[in-house]
Amino acid sequence: MNEELIARVGIHLRSWVTGRPLAGDAPGPEAATVVLEDAACLDAVLGSDVVGPRTLVLAPGVRDGVDDRSGATLVGYEGSLSGAEGDASIGDVLFLQIQDYGVSPYMSLLGTTLVRIVGDTDFETFLADADAAREEGRFASFAVSPAVQIADLSALGAHVPGDGPGTRLYMDRDGGVSVSPQGLRLGTTGDPAAALRSAWQRLGAASEVSGAVPLGAAVSEEVRGPAVRRRPWLARYLAALDLLRDLQTRGITEPRVSGFGRRLVPGLDGVDSVPEADDPEAPFLCWTPDKAYVRVAGVDRTFQLGRRAAEITEMLLVLGSARAVGDYLERNAANGESGPVDRAAVERVLAFFADKGVLLVADAPVLEATA
Repeated sequence: MNEELIARVGIHLRSWVTGRPLAGDAPGPEAATVVLEDAACLDAVLGSDVVGPRTLVLAPGVRDGVDDRSGATLVGYEGSLSGAEGDASIGDVLFLQIQDYGVSPYMSLLGTTLVRIVGDTDFETFLADADAAREEGRFASFAVSPAVQIADLSALGAHVPGDGPGTRLYMDRDGGVSVSPQGLRLGTTGDPAAALRSAWQRLGAASEVSGAVPLGAAVSEEVRGPAVRRRPWLARYLAALDLLRDLQTRGITEPRVSGFGRRLVPGLDGVDSVPEADDPEAPFLCWTPDKAYVRVAGVDRTFQLGRRAAEITEMLLVLGSARAVGDYLERNAANGESGPVDRAAVERVLAFFADKGVLLVADAPVLEATA
């Protein structure tokens, strides 16, 4: 297996596990990634319109290559990609460990690890971890490991536009088709792509909360739906896990995340109706005892800030506007809670981010420098 194919398989596997579409992928009627539990289904799959030139098909024991009929790329694997425990290998190059969420805190991470929710107990444990992070700032250590991929994110409250049959499909040993091993059945191997899309839409529309299909065979909607609805911040929590994994790869361990348990500026802890509280796309601010960092969605950079700049940045994110920050600083100064109002420092922070192409707040230009 050459390096280009190895890299492609890794990208497709992450998409198939999480439900996130491939970056830059041009949607088509066929699925981007298809995983078969049994190669006996392969002929039926290749004879249908659910595969095409953009599709990567993973099937046990098949020879790597390109299918002449469909143009799909075929890749063989050993082991299982569908279970709640075990492992899989691809080309003796890629190795994947699989475990259910509930046992993950007690397992050693030996490499790339797929963590699945396989029942109500797993789901409740996931929610307990999310609540602890939100309320106390304690993130489960395994969940922030760069080795971990948590499966079926849209079912856990993440905003994943594009999850569905156009992104991923799974065929079980009996020929049943879903988007994941824990998902509701969409059809049977060989069914046309349009029928699978129709089933996805119909089953999703039957739920009040998006994401019902990927976990529907493992966690009842009566359990999942209300739990997700009561926690509109789950998408931001899952985005915070992504951030913390990335920071770990940079050697930044155990940072605090603003809005999870506490704020960098203590006076902001009691602010209600925070604009960024439930928004996974809003910038993140996190800090260690020595440094502070800001991550902005869509910008492939982590900005390092000094302490005062980080405090001002947090004020902007929490209060939602430059004018509100000015008022906040003036009130604190009048109450003797801070030094002189330094509007120029706020402007410098806004200018720093503007220079990087980042608009932290919509009214950034309104603050005027102090004479």
